[in-house]
Amino acid sequence: MSPSSAAPAELLVRTERGVLALTLNRPDALNALTLSMMEGLTAAVVKAGRDPSVRAILIAAEGRAFCPGADLGDVRRLQDAGGFDLGEVLRSHFNPLIRAIRSVEKPVVCAVQGVAAGAGASLALACDLRVCAEHAKFILAFSKVGLVPDSGMTWFLPRWLGLGLSLEHAWLGTPIAAERALEFGMVNRVVPAERLRAAAGELLCQLLGMPPQAVALAKRAFNRSLEAASLEEQMEYEAQLQSWLGRTQDHAEGVSAFLEKRAPVFKGE
Repeated sequence: MSPSSAAPAELLVRTERGVLALTLNRPDALNALTLSMMEGLTAAVVKAGRDPSVRAILIAAEGRAFCPGADLGDVRRLQDAGGFDLGEVLRSHFNPLIRAIRSVEKPVVCAVQGVAAGAGASLALACDLRVCAEHAKFILAFSKVGLVPDSGMTWFLPRWLGLGLSLEHAWLGTPIAAERALEFGMVNRVVPAERLRAAAGELLCQLLGMPPQAVALAKRAFNRSLEAASLEEQMEYEAQLQSWLGRTQDHAEGVSAFLEKRAPVFKGE
């Protein structure tokens, strides 16, 4: 096959100015997730966590939709092959991706347009910050195919919506429009569709100007607070982190810049 006729990559990976951009690239399928796409996303996020030149991660998508969830054609082929266990596929492909996004100690920003449904909604909600086009919507489509929400959705959604609304959306599959998601705190920005990438870029630029170690440890601390930590345990953990950060050059630079009334220059030291 000649290069000109080769199929386009289903996942685009590009690093520029400290940002790793991961773009779902199956617009004709609304960017439905294949197993190989999830493997690529997970590997890229894990690698970025070890790469000091990467300061932040962007997850975006080509076309008119973000992602409708798993590619059901993939699922049907696995079922037809026999010995298929959806739980094992979650453990081997979906869950490692969500876990990688939550554990990487760098900001992960998601740009959402059109529909984010099923595991596609879980992927977006696993990210740290979300910028949405004004007509974007989140749909818990699992009940439509006789399943329960997965890929972390039953953990993420009640933390924004509470139990009652989460169950309503899970049972009925009622879409959550972008503006409503903004009211719930599910998303950080809602912008016109033509400004989606620019708005995500502006947010990333702000994050790149922050001290990397403080950004990383803030994510670690907030993740920990969502688990079973008590207030006393969390305050002690904060004190431990501050002991470390208080000895960094970035902290000294931040204090100096404040006192000297100038913009700080953080170096991750």
